Amino acid sequence: MTESGTRPAPRRSLVLAMLLLVYTFNFLDRQILSILAQPVKKALELDNAQLGMLGGLAFAVLYSTLAIPLALIADRTSRTWVITLSLGVWSVFTALCGAAQNFTQMFLFRLGVGVGEAGGVAPSYALIADYYPPEQRARALSIYSLGIPLGAAAGVLLGGYIAQNVEWRTAFLTVGLLGLLIAPVFRLVVRDLPRPVPSKAQIPVGQVFAILAAKPSFWLLAFGAGAGSMCGYGVAFWLPSLMQLSFGFTLVQSGQFIGALLLTGGIAGILLGGWLGDRLGARDRKYYALIPALAYLAGTPLFIAGVLAQSWVAAFALFLVPQALVYIWLGPVLTAVQHLVPAHMRATASASFLLINNLIGLGLGSWAIGGLADAFKPSFGGEALRYAIAAGLCLYLVAGVLMLAASKRLAKDWVD
Repeated sequence: MTESGTRPAPRRSLVLAMLLLVYTFNFLDRQILSILAQPVKKALELDNAQLGMLGGLAFAVLYSTLAIPLALIADRTSRTWVITLSLGVWSVFTALCGAAQNFTQMFLFRLGVGVGEAGGVAPSYALIADYYPPEQRARALSIYSLGIPLGAAAGVLLGGYIAQNVEWRTAFLTVGLLGLLIAPVFRLVVRDLPRPVPSKAQIPVGQVFAILAAKPSFWLLAFGAGAGSMCGYGVAFWLPSLMQLSFGFTLVQSGQFIGALLLTGGIAGILLGGWLGDRLGARDRKYYALIPALAYLAGTPLFIAGVLAQSWVAAFALFLVPQALVYIWLGPVLTAVQHLVPAHMRATASASFLLINNLIGLGLGSWAIGGLADAFKPSFGGEALRYAIAAGLCLYLVAGVLMLAASKRLAKDWVD
């Protein structure tokens, strides 16, 4: 064992690979609705606001709020068991989404997906911090965060193919059953490590909140990430629909377009963020927030230009760089959050961060853009969604400013 109970590299690598696989399914199940949005909208007779609610608020309400009690359980008992059971629950509800007959049923099933996924991410962050020493954590968390573009790409590619060649209901059933098959394998491979404080120690949740609340960098990081995620989740949900409505793409073509963006720009941005975080953060803690700030500010104009482009070739070219830039934040910021509290509070601190990030980002992003599209329809007609997305992208500027402010306070709030 090395510092903080970390294990040798071969064991760490296997654990990280399994966590990445589970996180890939987390995002696959979460984002598959985006590629299926138009057939679901038609089958269940929904408007854009309702569809946006299914993509965001229905999932985010319990996902965000239950993350804290589940993280407390993970800190006190077994992080591995919490992740395993969570994977099983969200996979069952993903499969049930294929049986929904109306808005209410789909809303309830999406709530269930959120309940399951609430127990997946924060304990995973804490496990990675347990297994990896401080100087490697940003890169390790970046590799874990590759589950976002990999899962989202798999969702649009697999979901689009199945929906176009079979039907949308089969797509939900297929990915749900795949998740259920992975759960027992994960439990057999991944083990908890001993922690500085015994795992069953009673950690008063008020103590964790009090530590975080006293640190301005926590609030700035959380609300900065929330603003960025509101934009990111909203765009991710509606971009397949934009490609179909404004560029005439089929479901499969939309999946290929989005998948190519995620698998190039998304992966490059996440890995670059982790590398820069570890390299520059070792010199000065401020870089864990400054790097994401500059990336958000630089990427916004290009993203807006891509949305307003009149050809899909120009749109892809303009999207590629900002797609990387808006993913850079993950490794550095997630690492910083791990270092705002002592080691035995990490899962709870991560869940507190995710509560703010996801209530704002997941809860409001797709719903807000859908509502804007409905409001813009009298003025812009069939192009309303294009201008709604362009307006929403301005939130990346807000995220950049908040991260910039966080960079000035981070070194003072850091816990080694």
